[in-house]
Amino acid sequence: MKSPFLTIFMMVGILPLLSQEPSPTQLLDKAIAYHDPNQLWDVFEGKLFITLAYADGKERQSEIEIDQPNEYFKSTSFKDDTVLEYIVKKKDCTLKLNGETSISDADAQTYRLTCDQALKMKDYYTYLYGLPMKLRDPGTILDPIVQTKTFKGKEYLVLKVTYEESVGSDTWYFYFDPITFAMEVYQFYHDESKNDGEYIVLEDLENVASIKMPKRRTWYTNSDDKLLGTDILTKAEALP
Repeated sequence: MKSPFLTIFMMVGILPLLSQEPSPTQLLDKAIAYHDPNQLWDVFEGKLFITLAYADGKERQSEIEIDQPNEYFKSTSFKDDTVLEYIVKKKDCTLKLNGETSISDADAQTYRLTCDQALKMKDYYTYLYGLPMKLRDPGTILDPIVQTKTFKGKEYLVLKVTYEESVGSDTWYFYFDPITFAMEVYQFYHDESKNDGEYIVLEDLENVASIKMPKRRTWYTNSDDKLLGTDILTKAEALP
């Protein structure tokens, strides 16, 4: 007959293990398993149709092409009667204004049509739509402690992320549902002591080649909860 004292001792020893939070690596692994269950982000080839709705009611339509295996990125944005194209293929950059590659210095300055801007666009879109998978990239530093925070009345597991100096200087916080491990909020600071930067609320999911991407991302300032805008993933399709 098993001793009741032994049973109690075993339960006391097991319960703390069951209540422990996952390590940062375990949390990230679970979040990636939720968002990219078939591990396809690294071979992703798709086109995203995005509507950016500004706080003042104006809108901008964009089409984003990402071809990971071929290191190809293209952003096409439509605003009023102007079409801007930024194309990055490996180390090559192509810029177009209304379909033309011959762009005056004045127009290049007005529309920020530079290769530096093209690279920034590439980094921006591949980072945000590649989350949380991009948190495995070299230069990413996961804080050793998984935090528990309440945001808008809901409790989350929170991963703090910083970067090596050559990669970036902002501090990021990623909020994951403690049951499903879905990423539902993220937040960044340029200088956390000043409470600057923004937080982004993610709503709904779009299944894009089995990758769960946020359908709506709404941006607010950290300091005063000011609405900045919402980008909506209206459609996604495979590249031809």
